[in-house]
Amino acid sequence: MYSYVTSELRQLIDKYFNTSGKQSITGHSMGGHGALICALKNPGLYSSVSAFSPICNPMECPWGQKAFTGYLGSNKDTWKAYDSCQLLKTYSGPALNILVDQGAADQFLSDGQLLPDHLETACATASQKAIVRMQDGYDHSYFFISTFIGDHLHHHAKFLK
Repeated sequence: MYSYVTSELRQLIDKYFNTSGKQSITGHSMGGHGALICALKNPGLYSSVSAFSPICNPMECPWGQKAFTGYLGSNKDTWKAYDSCQLLKTYSGPALNILVDQGAADQFLSDGQLLPDHLETACATASQKAIVRMQDGYDHSYFFISTFIGDHLHHHAKFLK
């Protein structure tokens, strides 16, 4: 999916739609993790990035460790290229303009799978501005996304103009 999102999809959009050349990226859960790493691995490609309930630090959560072992093997140094908190340590591109919304009642959050606090710390350490909002009463569902998608669209619009 990485090459499709960062290359092939961009070419299709440019071919069939009148675009300015600027772009942003967003995703939910695993896709939120994907949006973050796509932006971090391609400095300057995206004007902004946002995510709903992303898996922020897969090297440090049970799901991420299982997935990384299955897909990448047991060498944790290899994993660093796919973990947003690790990628922030070496990011040297322009400001990423990050927005993250996290449902406070999300079972994956309470299970220690999402770790948005790790992302906040990594962004602060790397001097990358990030708005991380904890949304009381919301879980991991469509209702959560549909409630806040407008905020994300406005966030991206600020940087795409």
